[in-house]
Amino acid sequence: MDLHEQQYVNLLLVMAVERFSERIIHRNEGAQNALHRLRANPQGDGVWLSEFVDAFFRDALLDNPAGSCLILQALANQRVNDPSHILERATVGEVLQEMAKQTFATLLQQKTEETLEQTLAFGGE
Repeated sequence: MDLHEQQYVNLLLVMAVERFSERIIHRNEGAQNALHRLRANPQGDGVWLSEFVDAFFRDALLDNPAGSCLILQALANQRVNDPSHILERATVGEVLQEMAKQTFATLLQQKTEETLEQTLAFGGE
């Protein structure tokens, strides 16, 4: 992967963390509630991690095989959580997209938790 591509993906991740953390803080009336709900159920009410990732991929034009490959190249050292779920897909393109979204979502959750913890440590609510 070229350095400019890696930098682009890193910027996308930073942007996603900022947007996602803002949304869940607002929806959950504060960083403490947002962090608790994110950890308890990332797909639950007020969090909806997968829905955010789907929308983010659409907005960033990553919801296609080429975009998925870009994400997967950048996150090649990350682990896939549930490969059996992914392999149920019908086409190679769908498998690539699901792997990219799942891997990105896992990293997004980790980075958002870190951001929320920092917010709380430095006096955020």
